[in-house]
Amino acid sequence: MLGLEFQSKRGSIAIEYFGRTVSLKIMPTGVKVERLTGGFEWPETMWRRGEILHEFEGKTVLVGVDDIDPFKGIELKLQAYHLLLKLHNEWQGKVVLVQIANPARSTSKDISELQSTIHTLVETINTEFGSEGYKPVMLLERSVPLHERIAFYSCADCVVVTATRDGMNLMPYEYIACREAAPQKDGGERSMKQSMLIVSEFVGCSPSLSGALRVNPWNVAHIADSYYQAITMSPHERAVRHEKHWRYVQHHTAAFWAESYFNELKRVCDLNSRLRCYGLGFGLGFRVVALDPDFRKLEIDSLVSAYSRTKNRAIMLDYDGTLTPSSSLTTVPNPEITNILAALCADNANKVFIISGRPRSELDSWFGADSLSELGLVAENGFFYKSAESGSQWTTHGTESDVFSWQSIVLPILQLYTESTDGSYIQEKESAIVWHFEDADPDFGNWQSKELVDHLESVLVNESVQVVKCPTTVEIKPQGVNKRKSVESVLMEVGSGLDFVLCMGDDRSDEDMFACVENVSFSPHMPAEVFACTVGQKPSRARFYLNDTNEVLDTLQALSMQSAQQSRKE
Repeated sequence: MLGLEFQSKRGSIAIEYFGRTVSLKIMPTGVKVERLTGGFEWPETMWRRGEILHEFEGKTVLVGVDDIDPFKGIELKLQAYHLLLKLHNEWQGKVVLVQIANPARSTSKDISELQSTIHTLVETINTEFGSEGYKPVMLLERSVPLHERIAFYSCADCVVVTATRDGMNLMPYEYIACREAAPQKDGGERSMKQSMLIVSEFVGCSPSLSGALRVNPWNVAHIADSYYQAITMSPHERAVRHEKHWRYVQHHTAAFWAESYFNELKRVCDLNSRLRCYGLGFGLGFRVVALDPDFRKLEIDSLVSAYSRTKNRAIMLDYDGTLTPSSSLTTVPNPEITNILAALCADNANKVFIISGRPRSELDSWFGADSLSELGLVAENGFFYKSAESGSQWTTHGTESDVFSWQSIVLPILQLYTESTDGSYIQEKESAIVWHFEDADPDFGNWQSKELVDHLESVLVNESVQVVKCPTTVEIKPQGVNKRKSVESVLMEVGSGLDFVLCMGDDRSDEDMFACVENVSFSPHMPAEVFACTVGQKPSRARFYLNDTNEVLDTLQALSMQSAQQSRKE
């Protein structure tokens, strides 16, 4: 709904939000079963239970317990009950609805009108279908103490909840516990204990009561049909449904909920315990960002020192947002960038790669000079790979036929969303198709992108395709194509003597690179000094950061000068 990416972990939804793990989990609370079952040891409970059994002897008892509130649906419950008696007149004199109406928590015009409506409906039903000694509806407008509520629950053949809007509502759980603990009239076996529930689909406990009859409270005819189904259900089926509900209520108590909640809270807090939180921004732009305590600014001196004492280096650089600002009007590299890259490539100890999401035709036109002949290139986030050797040719990490097989499905869908989203456009690459919405209305663009991702994932379920949503784009590309694969190829090309790794990037796609080079620092057969650096102070898998592209170029300039100095010494 919010357009956030998430992962399912241990039965919960985990959202990475500004470096923190936010966990969302459905943990419905329960009732204190012992308090309810122990109520049958109270003399006042058994006395009231005896009164109720005597008063409604031979009748099917329906019970509702609600506050006087417009959202509790009491009037809908009564309208459905009126319809039941009208359609099934054989049940007149055989069924009773006991409606306990707790006093309203406030006074207002709506409450007064609701009370008037309830009184009118009760009077209509009792007048139309009642007789001497029989009232179809018993309305109790007062607070009912716990012992009396337990007594009513234990005598009820069915409990009815028709709220149009409600929270958890533990009343059905209380009813199940009381029916389980109630003494049997005939001394029968526990397995024959019975209960029945009619529950609104808008009540929080509804999903956990799989044996209940779920109703839309606005559909009065449906509620009336559920009344009839409940009171005509066989004793065996009622017993089976009760047993299922009792197993759930017995296990998912209030204590179980509290323990589960604190265990989940502890688990999530343990994940975030090492992080340091910083408040950034002002006003509506304020946010709390969590960063690893080891996350720090890359010091040029320490980097140059490690660079100078190593002899087999891999340098991997993202292009957009790293070497050039993302907001730049021109994307063509300026002479400063090409001169720095040329100086780094001139050092025989270096293997320098540009790993970009841009098409290979653009990278060839930008970096095709003779001075950059030994610059390795990776295009379209890893689909095309060009070795850092003079005269090397492009290779692919897939077959182009794999691409064309799904493009005919994707393009018509993207065109449909482009027509309905002003400011969006389609970019066709050799291996992928990208839908851009950075120029669209921010809110509408995000909504459309989320809907597009759901649409594409459903129609491409049998295709070997990956749909990736970024802040301003949706990219559809072959599975297994990412910058991590490219980094693995670079490391294989450099060989086992690798002793220095510098990896720089700025966005989410570069996190794959950082995760890969992070493994190098812990690899016993490939000991190397690893510097994974992101552009901008933000949550990242990288251990270092630089503030902007100017600092990136200054850092690379320092390395190129160190190479030139070592070359002069030699």
